[in-house]
Amino acid sequence: MELTAKSFIDTLMANQSDDELKKILRYFKSEEGDYGYGDEFIGVKMGFIFELAKKYNQMPIEEIELLLESNIHEARVGGVSIMDKASREKKIDKTRLAEFYHLYMRRHDRINNWDLVDLGCLYMTGLYLFDKPRDVLYQLAKSENIWERRTAILSTCYFIRKNDLKDTYQIAEMLLNDQEDLVHKATGWMLRFAGDKNKLKLITFLDKYAATMPRVLLRNAIEKFDKAEREHYLGLKKVKSK
Repeated sequence: MELTAKSFIDTLMANQSDDELKKILRYFKSEEGDYGYGDEFIGVKMGFIFELAKKYNQMPIEEIELLLESNIHEARVGGVSIMDKASREKKIDKTRLAEFYHLYMRRHDRINNWDLVDLGCLYMTGLYLFDKPRDVLYQLAKSENIWERRTAILSTCYFIRKNDLKDTYQIAEMLLNDQEDLVHKATGWMLRFAGDKNKLKLITFLDKYAATMPRVLLRNAIEKFDKAEREHYLGLKKVKSK
């Protein structure tokens, strides 16, 4: 098997399905005015792409970049998935990990949908940055690009796994006034995850901001709270809005 972008894309094309394409176009909101408008999908099941990525985990970085350059969304999914799955290997080479991280950041122009951000950031970017300065995430949090802002908060996911919660809360605070639901959802998701590690810290954050934070963000952050707690924080939001 050739570990090339062409071989990967040829395999995708051979497993294309018109029925799957219809599902994908609905799922990714590709109508004019939607965030996915203009993206080119061919109709390949995501599960198949992820399994294929495992087989191509030794693909040279230059070929991965060719996948990112493809107009086909599923090809870009494959490229980021290769980096994600290889990064999760316990014996990932540090040089290889650095190549992944720098390619993702350098070609963020090709990361143009929420699934690509999630694949790159729930493990790989945070793993690379864990023992390094994290200034880049604060710069991305200020970006005009929605996907760069989503990258900023989701890259803290690995930190949370290691019980390092500081950046999650600081970046979440920066994103409280964001105008995009897909950033609100990601921020609430990471706050909820951070709350799994230390609920008191999340409560302290919510006591300060719940009344003014976007409702989608709040609902995601408190999803695991019991009914009385959820009603309390949602009630603060209602009182503030009157």
